[in-house]
Amino acid sequence: MSTLKASWSASSSSTQRGFVKAAINIPTRVSRISLPGLRKAEEMDLHREKQLSPVKIRTINKNEDNNGPDPMVMAKLYAILEAVADRIEMHKNIGDQRNNWNSLLLTSINSLTLAAATMAGIAAISGGSAAMKVSSTAMYVAATGMLSIVNKIQPSQLAEEQRNAARLFKQLENQIRTVISVGNPTAADVKEMMEKVLALDKAYPLPLLGAMLEKFPANVEPAVWWPEQRRKLQAKGDNKSYNGWNGKLEEEIKQTVGVLRIKDTEDYLKLGQKALNLNKFLAIAGPTLTGLAAVGSALVGSPCDDGGWAVGLAVVGGALASVVNMVEHGGQVGMVFEMYRSNAGFFKLMDESIESNLKEEDLERRENGKEFVAAERSCGGGGC
Repeated sequence: MSTLKASWSASSSSTQRGFVKAAINIPTRVSRISLPGLRKAEEMDLHREKQLSPVKIRTINKNEDNNGPDPMVMAKLYAILEAVADRIEMHKNIGDQRNNWNSLLLTSINSLTLAAATMAGIAAISGGSAAMKVSSTAMYVAATGMLSIVNKIQPSQLAEEQRNAARLFKQLENQIRTVISVGNPTAADVKEMMEKVLALDKAYPLPLLGAMLEKFPANVEPAVWWPEQRRKLQAKGDNKSYNGWNGKLEEEIKQTVGVLRIKDTEDYLKLGQKALNLNKFLAIAGPTLTGLAAVGSALVGSPCDDGGWAVGLAVVGGALASVVNMVEHGGQVGMVFEMYRSNAGFFKLMDESIESNLKEEDLERRENGKEFVAAERSCGGGGC
């Protein structure tokens, strides 16, 4: 009996230990359980999503293409933008180059002239040395030729033209970027930007020979760098609003036009005419003085040099020519003339922009009155 109890208790304890061991090992077995049916269902769902997502993406892109800008119009605008960026860089580089021309030629011509005057004086003191006379005369002749060329092309005015062109092309670049960023540009925008580029190319040409602007025109005219003004048609709105226009506003704008024409534009044209007249006088006086100095230098010590007038002409003529050259090109009179001409053109642009709106009798087809006045005031304050 005792043997049965001992065996039962041993088997009971071993059964309990096995039960406990099985209970402890249950999580390990559960974690290793695989459900092939569930995994297969998940794989089928993923496969179905991969098949459906490209269809959805293509549908969304197609809808965006239908509602977005015309790709051809955008391509043309980006091509114009790239051309404008190239022109900005070219005008900037050429402006720097021609400004360097002005400084270099001014220094070179004054050095030649003063050296020639010094040699003419030495030749007179040394009793008419032939070497000194020939050197002085050759230098004066070279200075006369260089002055004639420099006065014809006016490097300071050329540099100012290129600076204006770079600034205006930069404004045009910003306008194109604004049109692109706002979205939905049209073929009319492409045409407008292209016309502005061509107008700027005509107003400020890059080549020096054959296309250079006239530096001494018969009449001073404002610079024109914009195409023909066209009214932008506005969408019909509420007739009671009159598109932001009223009698008081229209009268105010007409008074502004009168001030622009009588005061601002005319004042700048008068100042430009004065600068042009001064530049003409200096451009003629410089080569004339160096030419007379060359004649005086050649006659130093000759029988004709009775009383020493030849050496006086050579020395004084050279000194005066240096002063004239310094005033003309050191003072950059040509640049001042171009600045006045450009300012007159700016006010002419404002005048034409206002007139193009006032000529339209239908108020709903004009630009919005309040926005138009705000834009013009911004331009008048230097915001354009």
